[in-house]
Amino acid sequence: MSTKLTSAEMGRMNVDQYRAADKLPLVVVLDNVRSQHNVGAVFRTADAMRIEKVVLCGICCCPPNQEIHKTALGAEESVEWQYYKDTLDAVHDLQAQGYTVYAVEQAHDSVTLEEIAEKVGPKIAVILGHEVFGVQQSVVDNCSQCIEIPQYGTKHSMNVSVTAGIVMYRLASSLRLATKK
Repeated sequence: MSTKLTSAEMGRMNVDQYRAADKLPLVVVLDNVRSQHNVGAVFRTADAMRIEKVVLCGICCCPPNQEIHKTALGAEESVEWQYYKDTLDAVHDLQAQGYTVYAVEQAHDSVTLEEIAEKVGPKIAVILGHEVFGVQQSVVDNCSQCIEIPQYGTKHSMNVSVTAGIVMYRLASSLRLATKK
């Protein structure tokens, strides 16, 4: 029978150690994500994957916020974050810093997450959009490409925090492999 690990056995960092640790060159941008619980879940997964930062744009709420904290469980304190009123400003700033910016969106010329993960670049930013409307078209127009997660059921979308988790995990795995080469 398996015995669950204790926190001490897992050897987790404290917030100061996390802030000082090397991060993966992966930025997650939330474009008008309205649910505070979704924002909190993205922070928590960003912490787990040790990504560089979360960028909140538009109607996204920002820490400190009790509803974000309920889901993030403190990750909003460890993960670097930034706020932009306009998502396009965030996109242009990231591009100027050398990031390849992708929208996670279903589009006519989208490529699968696996295709992008196989040719992962040195600095990546991914944009996830509003729970109903997705990533703004003007933002999609300014991205390098759209990433799509293939889906095989009757629904055409997944919850934004679930999508963010899948995307972060897959791209973080590729970035970790690329840095070991």
